[in-house]
Amino acid sequence: MITAEQREQVRGWFTGRLPDDLFEELAEVTVDREEITVIGRIPGPRPVADASPAEREAAVEGRVQEFRERTRDDRIAVARDAEHRFGRKVSWGVECDGRRALFTHVAAPVMTRLRQPERQVLDTLIAGGVARSRSEALAWCVRLVQQHTDDWLTELRESLQHVQRVRAQGPDGEPPEDPAAAEG
Repeated sequence: MITAEQREQVRGWFTGRLPDDLFEELAEVTVDREEITVIGRIPGPRPVADASPAEREAAVEGRVQEFRERTRDDRIAVARDAEHRFGRKVSWGVECDGRRALFTHVAAPVMTRLRQPERQVLDTLIAGGVARSRSEALAWCVRLVQQHTDDWLTELRESLQHVQRVRAQGPDGEPPEDPAAAEG
């Protein structure tokens, strides 16, 4: 589990390392054990009078694709530095006119053992056309749980950070710095 301080350090590094003109704003930096996902806001296309919703959507898709192609070399250079520094893959995405698009992302395998009742749940999702495979059905279940328990998961993450701080203060952790020794 990554601490809030480590997450802030990663976000700060990207804030300082990204070219000034890459994004209008760095919208989000998400970190887990395998991946850092960087999402930035880019300007939307110029509005066209009387444009249909389909035309506006196509214009946003075109803007996102143009940004992706134009900035590829800059993003690769930053990703190489970050992957070396943080030991994680870097994935990219943008927000444009309220739409979020991910360019790349890591699909990390998760090994688990499921008993028949759990497998039946996944198989029902497949039979119902919600998912094409057990792997996809399991990912769908995780997203559903995340959607309905976000507050609970946030509280759990905060509790885990507290546990990490307490462990660090134990006999095997780093001793607190003595202010008198630092002056001498």
